[in-house]
Amino acid sequence: MTTELCAYSVESCSIAARCGATRVELCAAPYEGGTTPSAAAIRMARRIPGLQLSVMIRPRGGDFLYSDAEFRQMIEEVRFARDEGADCAVFGLLTADGRVDRERTAALVAEAGPMRAVFHRAFDMARDLPEALETVIRTGCARILTSGGCNTAEEGLEPLRRLVRRAAGRIEIMAGSGVNPANVGRIAATGIDAVHFSARSMRESGMTWRNPAISMGGVPGIPEFASPCADEGIVRRILCALDACGRS
Repeated sequence: MTTELCAYSVESCSIAARCGATRVELCAAPYEGGTTPSAAAIRMARRIPGLQLSVMIRPRGGDFLYSDAEFRQMIEEVRFARDEGADCAVFGLLTADGRVDRERTAALVAEAGPMRAVFHRAFDMARDLPEALETVIRTGCARILTSGGCNTAEEGLEPLRRLVRRAAGRIEIMAGSGVNPANVGRIAATGIDAVHFSARSMRESGMTWRNPAISMGGVPGIPEFASPCADEGIVRRILCALDACGRS
């Protein structure tokens, strides 16, 4: 079973390599569901030995209907990831009526060149998953990240099974969203090709002075004196649970 850590820092990429995960998906902006990481983060992650690198290509949070300017930016970001030696580019584009944007997705696949192209969980926002699956396959993508059209992969167990059967080996199906040590075995049993997880924890800030009068982000509920990180213990427990499933 291929394993992928959703990493929001170079440090998390190092944790993935240390624990023996197959691959990382490097992103920025966890509270927006992931956007394109910085150039420096891509370069530093690429230097970590023994780790496949997927790079998120998403110019902003929100929906997956992009303007012409945003699409041009995505082309440039794919090109940069390719030139830096990334293994995969991760993106997802929809039309206004909730279908996979075949033309633009195929253009990004072509720009990726030797990199493998991954269609991310924009797939789960499509109006018709079987139709979306066939369209993504036709674009030349190698992999789909999905929770089966549900909030979490555990809720989407049966849809994931159906997607695996329908894909019939034509494209990899990778399950993500809410994957943890307790449910990863059930998710893997759907027949998917890979699991994707963040193993997220929060690291408390070292700041002793905290100005109570100012909110830099201005978004209620988002902590300003703690940051999300990958928990090495959770990563190891997920991998161990998968190993146990394989042995049984």
